Amino acid sequence: MDMLWSGWGDPAKAAPLPETVTGLLRDLLGVKPRTAGAIALEDIAVPEPSLEPAARHALFAAVGGEEHVRTDAETRIRHTRGKSTPDLLRIRDGEVDDIPAAVVLPADHDDVRAVLRACAEHGLPVVPFGGGTSVVGGLAPARRSPFVALDMRRMDQLLALDPVSRTATLQPGLRAPQAEALLAEHGFTLGHFPQSYEWATIGGFAATRSSGQASAGYGRFDEMVLGLTLATPEGTIDTGRAPRSAAGPDLRQLLLGSEGAFGVITSVTVRIRPVPQTRVYEGWRFPSFEEGAAALRRLAQDGPRPTVLRLSDETETLIGLAQPDAIGAAVAGQQPAGCMAITGYEGTDEDTAYRRERAAAVLRECGGTLLGEEPGQRWAHGRYSAPYLRDALLDAGAFAETLETATFWSRVPELYASVREALTGTLTEAGTPPLIMCHISHVYENGASLYFTVVSAQGDDPVAHWQRAKHAANEAILTAGGTITHHHGVGTDHQDWYVREAGDLGIEALQAVKRRLDPAGLLSPGVLLPAD
Repeated sequence: MDMLWSGWGDPAKAAPLPETVTGLLRDLLGVKPRTAGAIALEDIAVPEPSLEPAARHALFAAVGGEEHVRTDAETRIRHTRGKSTPDLLRIRDGEVDDIPAAVVLPADHDDVRAVLRACAEHGLPVVPFGGGTSVVGGLAPARRSPFVALDMRRMDQLLALDPVSRTATLQPGLRAPQAEALLAEHGFTLGHFPQSYEWATIGGFAATRSSGQASAGYGRFDEMVLGLTLATPEGTIDTGRAPRSAAGPDLRQLLLGSEGAFGVITSVTVRIRPVPQTRVYEGWRFPSFEEGAAALRRLAQDGPRPTVLRLSDETETLIGLAQPDAIGAAVAGQQPAGCMAITGYEGTDEDTAYRRERAAAVLRECGGTLLGEEPGQRWAHGRYSAPYLRDALLDAGAFAETLETATFWSRVPELYASVREALTGTLTEAGTPPLIMCHISHVYENGASLYFTVVSAQGDDPVAHWQRAKHAANEAILTAGGTITHHHGVGTDHQDWYVREAGDLGIEALQAVKRRLDPAGLLSPGVLLPAD
């Protein structure tokens, strides 16, 4: 099944906003109902594919026939851009100026190499396409017309599984639920559950250094990767002969997070773990975000560390975003004030019980009040539903978007305050005062990530409003010592700030790598690195 072309996920899972939320939007933010709906897919004016006949036939030959090279309007629309709010607003208005000329579906590594050779011969840029879930402009190349979207969906196999070493080799087009199902047949799990879980792919996880909601226990995706195979116009790179090595710099780390700029990931070898005997989630309440953050730091640094560990600030807790299935309940007076933390424990019965008991003692000592399993189970049940909520907000006339960053623990308060101030000030000046919510989504011994959700009225030009606000937030992030992205990636949206974060010499070194692997600059041009 394809994702909704003008929104997120499965259309059958969409739901309207509760009246408590629409009332809040109207009374607090001045949100007005939309006067017109999105354009129908069939009414979008799509330009004819601008592929030369020789290039088209070269692509046919590369993937074994014309049935795997699609140039129809609907397929190309579905591969236009990603799923950021500006992406959705533009596609709902019928804007397809950066539509691919063709969508090509390779079946294996050799197909990918053949496609890259054909594109190099005919000067066609190539953008790898997994689940299409990018929210940072990762699917919109700087050199737009014509370009090829390389859809990896046919590369969806479990290639190898080593139960002794607890490793698995997966093709990049596997969606996360498919990968989990295949591993579960052998009694294993990857344990990677980001909010995009239902649609994102293994290759996309590696290309963007994804981080899942259970990262406190399972680790980030880049920590799970033991080996990669990369197809480039100049040849193939294979990495990962051993779990760790002192044989020079680790090429895996160079390829992880490369976002299609260096090549196309065609297989990923990951470490796997046994399917847990027990999964239990619970809620805790803290009087303030500061006290809750201190509690999370204690667990991250001194243990025992839960598998899931996250904390919503006062505003996010009030609105109910900590439990997506309970949106609006607190506004209606059904929940007390404070900050909601979610802890989760997965593993053997014995280990889960031990960590849960010890962690509870730490949380109580830090001022936490146990709310029981019900809030945790509600979070687990609705953990992938926030993007659907965004669609409902857009339908209701609100603007909703997210951004994220990370820093060291000592800088978390300043970063939190700086980003909130930048967003609030810029959007208020534009006449669309926002509601700013935040949560700590991932924790480490030395720091944590902050994940912000912004809701406001759309105004006359919502995309322009957001671009100004996002620019201000990005500036605040760098000034406060944060990284420009913790898990969304660089794409095109963050590129200017990534260049500043990495420094001139660092970017020049990466550009030298790109020139060697992609001399013509055809791989995701303008994504991650400035286009030549």
